Amino acid sequence: MTTEVRTVGPGELIRYADGIRDVYASAFAAPPWSEDPAQADVYAERLARDALRPGFTAAVATAEGTVTGFATAWITPEVFPADRSYGQVAEALGAGRTRAWLCGALEVNELAVAPEAHGAGLGAALLDAVAGPAPGGRCWLLTSTRAEAALRLYERTGWRRVAAPVPGKAALVVLLGPRHPGRAEAAGGR
Repeated sequence: MTTEVRTVGPGELIRYADGIRDVYASAFAAPPWSEDPAQADVYAERLARDALRPGFTAAVATAEGTVTGFATAWITPEVFPADRSYGQVAEALGAGRTRAWLCGALEVNELAVAPEAHGAGLGAALLDAVAGPAPGGRCWLLTSTRAEAALRLYERTGWRRVAAPVPGKAALVVLLGPRHPGRAEAAGGR
């Protein structure tokens, strides 16, 4: 079975919406996320809004017409948001690092591979597809320290954890991409 990974724009994304929803449901059902399958419907609605964000990009992996994985990213606004987990990220990094490392950088928002497609290199290919065009190599993402397989993937592909833990019960951590200019400083924390 041949798998194809391709970058798609917001207008083309609708073609893959059902498959993305299915992959999201299966990928995030297991720990550490343990999401209810109904959350996939919520994500599908959010994805339609996210696709309108400046700098939005997505990559989709398909095998014989079936979506087996996806990744989404966009440019983090120059005025750092305060909703979702952003406020906690800003608290962990401080205003200066948040502005220097994250504002105007490409933010990888979601990356998911169907469990039956694990081990085929799709996660790395999807990550590279969306993060490759990051402005000045500046890309970042947020994940849980409990997502051990995801952390292994990110670190294996050159991403580096920021040594400042994100406050809150979700045990979140910021990672900077392989060409991010703040990587060397990231290991040192605050």
